[in-house]
Amino acid sequence: MNLNVDLTTAAALAVAALAGLAVGVEREWSGHASGPNARFAGARSFLLLGLLGGIAGWLLAGGLTAVGVLLLGAGSTLSVVAYVMAARRGGSGSTADETPIGGTTELAALVVLAIGTVSGLGYPLLTSAVAAVMVLVLAEKTRIHNLIGRIGKPELAAALQFAVLALVILPLLPAGPYGPFGSIRPRALWVLVLIFSGLNFAGYLAGRAIGPRRGYNLTGVIGGIVSSTAVTLRLSAKSREEPAASHGLALGVVGACTVVIVRVLVATTILRSSVTLALLPYLAPALMAGAAAYAIASRRGDSESQSLPPSKNPLGLWEAIKMAAAFQLVLLLIPFVREWWGSSAVVVSAALLGLTDMDALTLSMARLEGPDAVALGALGIAVGLLANTILKLVLTLALGAAPFRRIAATGLALIAVASALGLWLGRH
Repeated sequence: MNLNVDLTTAAALAVAALAGLAVGVEREWSGHASGPNARFAGARSFLLLGLLGGIAGWLLAGGLTAVGVLLLGAGSTLSVVAYVMAARRGGSGSTADETPIGGTTELAALVVLAIGTVSGLGYPLLTSAVAAVMVLVLAEKTRIHNLIGRIGKPELAAALQFAVLALVILPLLPAGPYGPFGSIRPRALWVLVLIFSGLNFAGYLAGRAIGPRRGYNLTGVIGGIVSSTAVTLRLSAKSREEPAASHGLALGVVGACTVVIVRVLVATTILRSSVTLALLPYLAPALMAGAAAYAIASRRGDSESQSLPPSKNPLGLWEAIKMAAAFQLVLLLIPFVREWWGSSAVVVSAALLGLTDMDALTLSMARLEGPDAVALGALGIAVGLLANTILKLVLTLALGAAPFRRIAATGLALIAVASALGLWLGRH
């Protein structure tokens, strides 16, 4: 038995009590601790329950297991008995005059008891985090219920499918690499499928929340943080499925291809800030061109009043698999092209790598060694970004619907020309 009382123990017990107090204050504020249907506990009772759990945890940590378990049992029994009494008083909800009795307050009491015990065992930070989330969930009851009420069968089915794809199938796939030049990586390819289908689902949800055009626009901008090439592939194909949403889809592509420039600058700043300084002359024209194209297209789109039909395919899994298969074909061809041309020239390698993976290009160029590593790395990233932009321009022209091509291809062409201008200015 070791029951040392020090500042750490006192702090842990204080956190346990304060966690209970926070939950109790919310219960009183929401009206569950007053009125004719008041539940058993308010702010003071919850504070004492948290402290009871903290003391029980302290006793368990000190070896007095029987006493700690007895205290926890007493607190749990109090919560259960309180619920039984409230249910008898309020009725079962089987008649028109009776309302069903929820058990949120009593369950909250049990959780307070549990997190108080966790704090007493020596994990007060975990107790604080759980208490904060718990109070937020209790306070946002109305919004959570409204949100659940808006979820339909297609959204629920798509969410469950995505969970299976990400949590069941992905861990079972081998990492690889396999095949020629080690370019077949099943797990990485399935991650790409998840990105594609996730983008589609995000666009569907955003479209329901703020309208399809603006929803796809927002999806593209956010998706650019992850993979602008994936966004371009997915939204280009989507424009053929939903031609009426072409404007929002095209804006999403232009936004994603502008965001990737910012992402590269942030990444190089983290990896090697000197490369960022060398990159600015190369990338500044492209960044300004992308922002201008996005702003102009957005302003023109605001004047349109076209009604857009809702998407009927939240996840778009089959389309995502086809996009990933096409991407894998590119990954298979690139090593052969590299073998044919030779990979000794850093700039040529950067252009080839930029066609498929800007993150890998940024990482490799930022870590170059040698007397001219910073300048060469910045040049390689700029060349790779230009190659990546040209690839996405070709994708929009090949895969997109006509209205989509006019906006997306124009924006990407401006970014490509500005990138070429930046390369010229940076070299002179």
